[in-house]
Amino acid sequence: MICQYIRLTKTLLVCNASLLFTAAGFAQVKIEDPAAESLVDPAAKVEKLAGDMKFIEGPVWIGEKSMLVFSDIPNSVLMKWSKEGGLKEYRKCEASNGNTRDAAGRIVTCQHAGRNLVREEKDGGITVVVADFEGKKFNSPNDLAIRSDGTIWFTDPPYGLPKDAAKEVEGNFVYRFDPATQKVTIVNREFNMPNGIAFSPDEQRLYIADSGAPGRVGAFPVKADGTLGPATWWAEGGADGIRTDAKGNLYTTASDGVRIYSAEGRKLATIPVPEGPANLTFGGADGRTLFITARTSLYSVPVKVGRPTKPVP
Repeated sequence: MICQYIRLTKTLLVCNASLLFTAAGFAQVKIEDPAAESLVDPAAKVEKLAGDMKFIEGPVWIGEKSMLVFSDIPNSVLMKWSKEGGLKEYRKCEASNGNTRDAAGRIVTCQHAGRNLVREEKDGGITVVVADFEGKKFNSPNDLAIRSDGTIWFTDPPYGLPKDAAKEVEGNFVYRFDPATQKVTIVNREFNMPNGIAFSPDEQRLYIADSGAPGRVGAFPVKADGTLGPATWWAEGGADGIRTDAKGNLYTTASDGVRIYSAEGRKLATIPVPEGPANLTFGGADGRTLFITARTSLYSVPVKVGRPTKPVP
């Protein structure tokens, strides 16, 4: 997550919490386009599931175990939550951030302190997937998305890079890693602080959030050769984590809550959250629970359209 953003906005978010939430409960969803009512109930309530963590990120739903796994970055630990078991430690890590699953159901993780991507094997072992670009260490891999062809696309801003650590790559890039060839390529060099990343359900479009200046999210066509075309539209206002639902709508975590956009870039709704949200994912038995990692706490809200059925289980 973006450390500078935390420092600048933490006080503001706390002070403004009373404007978003009443003593009776969470504020209702702000509907900005009638189409949003097919995605989320205007009266849907955000529920707090767990708290008292340091800074949480990277939620991923593990369907076969009915649990959510996510990162508590400063504690260098992955946490797990389930309705039956509540909140528990999942495993130690190296200041992990984004998490997702590959086609085999294994968790793949971006690690700030490790400056790498790692994979948890079925036996619990940890494999380093990729750790450098042309012999140079990454900054601090932030978030990732895996396409159904097995390629891993990830962002690499310097937010998690210690002040005493040398920056080895010359920019803050978006990368594509092909496990079949072990080749790492840069697919975008133009972002200030590339952050959240997600594919459309048909994988023909890649969304990338820039949490630097200017804050915005771009929609990029994916070409047959694995490169990206120019953005077809931009959602202004910045974002951290992003996800798409089964119909291709885009959900972003921003300073005012979870924003929902249509596949054409039209803003549909905003879901206020008690703490500034950092990331989100779909889960639950039917995939229609939106889990939100927000600073120190985990939240959820029911939605009407669930997660895409691919590329990850």
